[in-house]
Amino acid sequence: MEPTAAVVWTQYGLCVLAIGIAGVKLTDYGDSIADKTGMGGSWVGLVLIATVTSLPELATGITAATVALVPDIAAGDIYGSCVYNLVLLAVLDLFSRRGPLLSRVQRQHVMTAGFGILLISISGLALLASKAGLSTLAGHLSWGTPAILVVYAVAIRTLHGYQEEEVEEFADQEPDRYAEHSLKWVARRYGIAASVVVLAGIALPYVSEDLAVVMDWNQSFTGTLFTALSTSLPELVVTLAALRLGAVDMAAGNVLGSNLFNILVLAVDDLVYTQGSFFADISEGHLVSAFTAVAMTGIVVAGIYYRPRIRVLGIGSWASLALIGLFVLNAWLSFHIGEPAVH
Repeated sequence: MEPTAAVVWTQYGLCVLAIGIAGVKLTDYGDSIADKTGMGGSWVGLVLIATVTSLPELATGITAATVALVPDIAAGDIYGSCVYNLVLLAVLDLFSRRGPLLSRVQRQHVMTAGFGILLISISGLALLASKAGLSTLAGHLSWGTPAILVVYAVAIRTLHGYQEEEVEEFADQEPDRYAEHSLKWVARRYGIAASVVVLAGIALPYVSEDLAVVMDWNQSFTGTLFTALSTSLPELVVTLAALRLGAVDMAAGNVLGSNLFNILVLAVDDLVYTQGSFFADISEGHLVSAFTAVAMTGIVVAGIYYRPRIRVLGIGSWASLALIGLFVLNAWLSFHIGEPAVH
């Protein structure tokens, strides 16, 4: 029996609520563990938090690629999350009281943005190549996957030295919210919160698939707009925390760094998807989000260099308004491109 729209939307709301609440606690517990183990002001601490914030994408992607077998939901979640992360910078800029956000971001983040453009482009090329029958490297594996793994490793190694200082600054300002509790107490609750996020991430592909069916939407659109929205909540929490402390570089670094990890998750999805070529089985419609993410990253780079200081119509900088415009355009195009889900 096919579920009703009301039931599916309720299920989606519960997944969003679970990831939202558990994701908030997860970032707090992860930060506390980093502080208690002496990793708070190190690159290892940043990797720990980055892994935590990307846990929903990872759980959702693996489930969608292995059990639910809805690769379009997995791909839509990744590309959609990249777009959501970038528009987050624009939204934060609208509420920034100290002038346009990008005018205060250090130019070293251009390197992170550059690696992001490269990784997203590689995944887009792998998708295009798959449609021409040129994607398979060995078995079901796409040539894009090892390329993504290598570039990601190079990016992390290169960015290590450049972002160590801002990580230390953020760690010094962000207090341990559970200083009175032991490491064991925090670790136990970290595990519980992580389990909730993983369980919600496992359920999300099935809910997103049902959502596409009952609403007569294509899975690319559902994954890009709705699945990605729920899995991007932890990134929102960390970025808001950094901005609240005035650590704009940490906020920008979290957004741009999360996009690097998102594309890594796409490679993981390809590794675990055994029904054929992952990139061949996903819709070409995802190229819309890939191109949009590249264009939005380019705007961020231009904004960092140009240093916009004037708010257009008193709303936000030209860069922020352009990011929001591209986000809306991406949602509209994703809705109209692709086949509706099969009933």
